[in-house]
Amino acid sequence: MIGSVQRAVRLLEAIAGHPYGAPAKQLARETRLALPTAYHLLRTLTHEGYLRRESGLFFLGEAVERLGGSAAEQKRRSTIVGLLADWHERLGAPVYFAVYLEGEIEVKCVSDSPGNPAVEEWADFRETGHAHAVGQCLLSQLDDEARRDHLDRYPVRSVTPYTVRDAEALWRRFERAEDGEPVIERQEYALGTACAAVPLTTADATAAVAISLPVHQAGRLLPAARQLRAEAERRLGPLAVSISI
Repeated sequence: MIGSVQRAVRLLEAIAGHPYGAPAKQLARETRLALPTAYHLLRTLTHEGYLRRESGLFFLGEAVERLGGSAAEQKRRSTIVGLLADWHERLGAPVYFAVYLEGEIEVKCVSDSPGNPAVEEWADFRETGHAHAVGQCLLSQLDDEARRDHLDRYPVRSVTPYTVRDAEALWRRFERAEDGEPVIERQEYALGTACAAVPLTTADATAAVAISLPVHQAGRLLPAARQLRAEAERRLGPLAVSISI
């Protein structure tokens, strides 16, 4: 063990217990450190941004707050990865988590296996949102202005012979879509593949979770998607609010 690191951690832990700050002498007593040692470590931690000093009192600094935020974010990511892996195993299908962030479609996490591989991104997912279930599901959650902006930047085009024909046809799909119902496409993005995506309804995030299956198993798609929707709303929805993986 490195003694100086251990002593610095003890100081940080002690200061965390004083939301209104504490002086060096008190911190030295609580950590059983010699006062010169405590002063040296406190100055170093302050210089590195892990502490700040005001009117002779020490407080946790911005660097600690960043570490705390990163730890919370990592925990959310780990939870999402675990949920997708669980659903992949139980549904026997690849599972995808995606968000619409700053005007772009982003597939953030995929859980698959050699026996149930994910769809290969042979055409950029961001540019072909009109053609795959994930993109259609995300776009359906946007307001008209944001949706038009996206389709102006990434116009509807044929990806396969089954892709939606034009923007008007796509817009009619959006108008017919029922709130919360899975969005299903068959071979519109990848030949031989059918996909379903369900929205994650939150006040602060546009997100979706999806599955894909070989087209000859398309009969499984809707029941599996509805099962996924029920679990995702309960277990994944709250995490989608602040996710940025």
